Amino acid sequence: MSKEKRLSPEMRFPEFLNEEGWEEKELKKVFDSFSGGTPNTLNKGYYGGNIPFIRSAEIGKEKTELLITEDGLNNSSAKLVNKGDLLIALYGANSGDVAISKIDGAINQAILCLQSEYSNSFTYNYLSLKKDWIVSKYIQGGQGNLSGEIVKSIRIFFPKKYEQQKIASCLSSLDDLIATHNEKLEVLKDHKKGLMQNLFPLVGKKVPNYRFPEFEDEGEWVKETIYDVYEFKVTNSFSREYLNYEKGEVKNIHYGDIHTKYNTLFDITREVVPLINSEVAIDRISEDSYCKEGDIVFADASEDLHDVGKSIEIINLNKEKLVSGLHTLLARQRERKLEIGFGGYLFKSDLLRKQIQRESQGTKVLGISANRISKVKFSYPKNPNEQKRIISCLSTLDELIMAQSYRIDHLQQYKKGLMQGLFPFKNI
Repeated sequence: MSKEKRLSPEMRFPEFLNEEGWEEKELKKVFDSFSGGTPNTLNKGYYGGNIPFIRSAEIGKEKTELLITEDGLNNSSAKLVNKGDLLIALYGANSGDVAISKIDGAINQAILCLQSEYSNSFTYNYLSLKKDWIVSKYIQGGQGNLSGEIVKSIRIFFPKKYEQQKIASCLSSLDDLIATHNEKLEVLKDHKKGLMQNLFPLVGKKVPNYRFPEFEDEGEWVKETIYDVYEFKVTNSFSREYLNYEKGEVKNIHYGDIHTKYNTLFDITREVVPLINSEVAIDRISEDSYCKEGDIVFADASEDLHDVGKSIEIINLNKEKLVSGLHTLLARQRERKLEIGFGGYLFKSDLLRKQIQRESQGTKVLGISANRISKVKFSYPKNPNEQKRIISCLSTLDELIMAQSYRIDHLQQYKKGLMQGLFPFKNI
């Protein structure tokens, strides 16, 4: 084997420092591989059995949406895989994703299964590290499909088995720690979901299921429409091309960021917000269109019913200038009835979310207008101290969720850095 076909990682466990470099091999030289198929969807007898049917978005999950029967398996190209097998997604938005199967099941044609005496955990982590390179090399623009032949032609470097096992063990321990923290995060999110269902009135109820003891004799919550409490202000239509993250005088809320990253209670000092490009004439923005603390900003468009009308409440502007941008609705209280922070959680309650979803219109892209959203009814406690108590309860829980998310992010970044040291990398 020529020297250029061997490579050593930057970091190596002490017992392997004097070992020779890792040997480069094509995956097809190391693994047996196969893809599956899909039973005829028109034949009901092929579905509803007890064999999990794994599709590309489910390669690392413990449950599948579909189950197939023995007849479905035997009368199609679907292939059985075992728990612990290495699976790679070939088609769709998750092309290049790799996972170790957590279940016994059958795969379809969009998945390649790799089986070998080599450590699956070692190869899983190596391919995960190389995913961005694989996508950039074989899938133009990140959109498209891989093929089994492409995957099998990918070359990576392999040490001897015992070094593979040592690396796999190290990374698996870290994965276990991350999984434990993810479980804690899910517990916190479930707890918040349960609190939200009990702290706000359900359909047909005039008070919530749970009320803090000091407010139990306060009587029924006030019932109004959004129109009764809020008026809508003019927003701008600046697309991403008019925004940047480096310089400018005015920050801009883009609807996409409401969908993907902003917290329910928007504190400008804790969020990454784009600035309007300096060449844009901001003098045309009226003073009334600048966001104020207590404003609600809705995303008025989404491809997903779950996200249409998703909202945030501005709770801290830090004396900075902020406007509400493309595909947003900016709602401001006519007079102060809701404490700052209460509206943010109120508009995330099940009752309001379902009403907003019912008011949405469209086919491929769903939308909600100020007129339609104004019809939505809601209730709130008249006593501002009760509102503050609810805000305090939920915001404290949000802080715990955020802190737990940061822990997970840091662990994942640590793992990524560790992998970059433990695996040699060569783009070929």
